[in-house]
Amino acid sequence: MRYYEAANFLFDLRRFQVKPGTESVRDLLAHLGDPHEGIDFVQVAGSNGKGSVARMVESVLREEGRRVGLYTSPHFEDVRERVRVDGRSIPKAEVAAFVEAAKPWLVGRAADGEPLTFFEVVTALALWRFDRADVDVAVLEVGMGGEYDATSVVDPVAAAVTNVSLEHTAVLGDTVEEIARTKAKVAPAGGPLVTATEGESLATVREVAGDRDADVITVSGPTGGPDPADADLTARYEGAVSPQESRVALVGDGWAVETRIPLLGAYQATNAGVAAALARALDVEDGGTLARGLRNAHWPGRFEVMESEPLVVLDGAHNPAACGTLGETLSELDYDDLHLVFGAMHDKDHAEMAAALPPTATVHTCAPSLDRAEDPEVLARVFERETDAAVTAGDSVADALGAAREAADPDDCVLLTGSLFCVAEARTTWTRQVVPKDLDDEAGARDTLADANVPTPEIDPTARESVHRTVKTRVSESQATTLRREAAGAGVACGVSGVGGGELAEVVLSGSRAEFDALVGALEGLGDGLAGVAADLRGAPDSASASSASAPADDYPWSDGTAVMGVLNVTPDSFHDGGEFFDEADARARAEALAAAGADIVDVGGESTRPGAETVSVEEEIARIEPVIEAIADVDALISVDTRKAAVAEAALDAGADVLNDVTGLEDPEMRFLAAERDVPVIVMHSIDAPVDPESDPDYDDVVEDAIAELGERVLLAEKAGIPRENVIVDPGIGFGKSPRENFAILGRLGEFDALGCPVLFGHSHKRMFELTGETAGDAPHGTVAATALAAANGADIVRVHDAAENVAAVRVAAAAADPEGFDAPRPGDGDGDREENGDGDAEGAGNEDGTGGDGDGEDA
Repeated sequence: MRYYEAANFLFDLRRFQVKPGTESVRDLLAHLGDPHEGIDFVQVAGSNGKGSVARMVESVLREEGRRVGLYTSPHFEDVRERVRVDGRSIPKAEVAAFVEAAKPWLVGRAADGEPLTFFEVVTALALWRFDRADVDVAVLEVGMGGEYDATSVVDPVAAAVTNVSLEHTAVLGDTVEEIARTKAKVAPAGGPLVTATEGESLATVREVAGDRDADVITVSGPTGGPDPADADLTARYEGAVSPQESRVALVGDGWAVETRIPLLGAYQATNAGVAAALARALDVEDGGTLARGLRNAHWPGRFEVMESEPLVVLDGAHNPAACGTLGETLSELDYDDLHLVFGAMHDKDHAEMAAALPPTATVHTCAPSLDRAEDPEVLARVFERETDAAVTAGDSVADALGAAREAADPDDCVLLTGSLFCVAEARTTWTRQVVPKDLDDEAGARDTLADANVPTPEIDPTARESVHRTVKTRVSESQATTLRREAAGAGVACGVSGVGGGELAEVVLSGSRAEFDALVGALEGLGDGLAGVAADLRGAPDSASASSASAPADDYPWSDGTAVMGVLNVTPDSFHDGGEFFDEADARARAEALAAAGADIVDVGGESTRPGAETVSVEEEIARIEPVIEAIADVDALISVDTRKAAVAEAALDAGADVLNDVTGLEDPEMRFLAAERDVPVIVMHSIDAPVDPESDPDYDDVVEDAIAELGERVLLAEKAGIPRENVIVDPGIGFGKSPRENFAILGRLGEFDALGCPVLFGHSHKRMFELTGETAGDAPHGTVAATALAAANGADIVRVHDAAENVAAVRVAAAAADPEGFDAPRPGDGDGDREENGDGDAEGAGNEDGTGGDGDGEDA
């Protein structure tokens, strides 16, 4: 079974109406062998904030080192996002395997007149995946209510009820007390139940928990909970410190934590309190772990500030209470006029939502591509009655957002809200990637079309037309329909994934440059957000071996051809040269030799990330690298610092470093703000573990496309912190959670990373991947040089190596082959040529016995 068939089967279940109860999903799990037995589960229920709390708890538990599953809804781009293990979506192959196992049973149930719903089956998918991934704990966001929700098929070890307000009254009850009663049924027998409810809701929660012998832990926050004097934990909101973060203070019995969180709003302080109480109930007692976990709990679409001039805010508030809270949070930011983009589901109280939102100058209504979406004309009439704003009834989310951004001045604010489905479509403005593909024959074209889930009958005829300029992207279902029509008119082959409505459609486009120009021209005049698609297609590289699509500053060595980064390791325990350059004088000599051999950048690392490496304290790492950087600051090369700690990076910049190299992809939140403040380039690596875990065996559907997608979110995180995209360099992370074969796949398709619009670094030197070609991990000079030439030919902007002279030569050979007429080799006395020709010719002595820093150590050597 292919993924699109499995996804369509799941989405087709949406036609079945919700029937409260857990019996059906319990029967399905029994058919699957009860995969949920033996897993520790945490359930998070509530009217608002349950998704944020679930994400915070997951982040804290991962920070402590546990393997964690997370189940949330809805999804933004595809259904796989709902089921994550250690932050990574369930692979397509796993979705297909689950449906293959479950479909015959589900079809039989439907034939008996007892079909299961979409949510029930996807809940079973999550529990099945968590069992196969061998998670330590799984956090489940409750869908609706609690007692009769599909997630209540599990017996949780801990649970939470964030808050209670009137919602889904037809199912849950007509009063807050009735709703509280059903939500409180998630209380674990004899376990902890955390809640920030108050008044009658809290009394009801206590009553239900008492019936289950559950221990109620109360949280008092700025937006809910009992009186602070009566609470087990108090959460204080100390306001926004930037459009990206706020500060909270949490105080319990004998402990306290102050930290920043990547979410704004007083209600998020309450959520952080609930999450902290849950984590502590799960034996996370270290305050540093709590603080770091909460600060890394990024949650897209929840008061997410995407741009600053004008402010552009996306928030999934979908009921009157959430809209009122959204208005309070928005008041923390400075802006002139507010321009609202609003879309909502038809079963919501639109008038109450409109009344709860802050005053606005203009309103642009819209509808996401969903049957449940309310007509924009109806929403416009509501706002005309409730506000004095200039109201425009739009159509698509993308076009309404574009109109609001056009109407806004730089000091204004554009707010899109009303539904997470609207947020999902709006986010594609910033997240859409156009991935270039090099297809040399029909076989390659067929593989690419199959990976994009194009239906089997369409693959062969499309493949025959696809050996041209080819790109792959994702668009909405309605955009895909128009794109297929316009592509046919322009002569562009167009393959569209077979997944029906429910997630973004994958599209593969192939044609000549002239045909693409015709297609782009046609799309620019259409609505439905297709002008944005056209702009992305116009800016995409022509091929996957093109140079980077980014526009780096002219004074960086990677702005014109492939730059060489040489490794200067000042660690005693690296796999390749531990201790060789630990002495300051030896390090200075090493840096001079690298520069003399033609290295453009010297990368200084003070902590190994090889398997089993000891963690180095901030103080020790600074003591290792600071004097070395000061000593080599006058070397004829840029200096980069290879560290995953922002405090070390700051010390390195103060000592004279020019570039930050972070093997964890900005895991330390301060790193991105430091890079933005200092306006320096930052290398963001795709890594599953750092230091490398030799037992890690991540599941990839396609290692290249998965890494591009995951790096895309990290690049967006950097941009939102104020780092211009041209200052972000992406590193696919060779050896970090990839097999040798996967590393070679990345090398062969390196140009596809140009979809991110950033310079690309390839760090392969002496790594385990060359065991595949007959060399030894840690000592592979020949494979390293060959891969350098291929990486340069395939579009690498920087290669990170240990042996500078040999690899500088490989880069120049690749450049000469690409442009024989235009290539001009450096001569003695001309910069790099002078360093190379007048040096000793072998800057590294033995040539392959030199050091590695963090990135170079990420191998099973």
